[in-house]
Amino acid sequence: MSEMKKVLVTGATGAIGEACVRYFHENGYFVYINYRNNKIKADELHSELVNSQTIKFDIANKEEVRSALESLEIDVLVNNAGITKDNLFFFMGDDEWHDVIDTSVNGTFYVTKAILKNMIANKRGSIVNVASVSGLVGNAGQTNYSAAKGAMIAFTKALSAEVARYKIRVNAVAPGLVESEMTKDLPLKEMKKAIPLRRIGKPEDVAETVFFLGDKAAYITGETINISGGMVR
Repeated sequence: MSEMKKVLVTGATGAIGEACVRYFHENGYFVYINYRNNKIKADELHSELVNSQTIKFDIANKEEVRSALESLEIDVLVNNAGITKDNLFFFMGDDEWHDVIDTSVNGTFYVTKAILKNMIANKRGSIVNVASVSGLVGNAGQTNYSAAKGAMIAFTKALSAEVARYKIRVNAVAPGLVESEMTKDLPLKEMKKAIPLRRIGKPEDVAETVFFLGDKAAYITGETINISGGMVR
């Protein structure tokens, strides 16, 4: 009997993170459920999913990341954790800029650096970075978020070229409007008129593509797949 594959999902208590956790678990993976503050939600997921374990760390804190992940061996890493602190650039505070960059850019660096050591030693693995269409087209009021997600896409391309020799693939997804805590206050009814498929995405739409890239897409690396219902194409 083959050993169960393992996946780490950062930011696993958010809408997309939870959907990824559930999708991988349903498809036979042991899931590491990362959380920073929402222990209740993480514990609920763990109690529901037999093959899982919670793992607490703030991805923007390099010491916490190193301590938590130093010896962890996984098959798939999903860099999903991210935050928004939207504001027009002229009014954007230093903390609003740095907090978003620290989470998406520095956090992705810290986590990936910690995980890659064992992936390279094992000569296998897959990394999926959850970016955003904001990193492709830019959104007014989101210079921090757009910069962070654009950096994740460029990071994906560069890293994929470095680690392909070790049979490690690195890809990204760029979700558009997806039902989540981040979008619940937006005028979604009006916004979906700009989406050719005429609906807002569900977290499961993202999770399905993340799983495909992480587990199935053996000849795809360095790519970013839009999940926007045709809004960005």
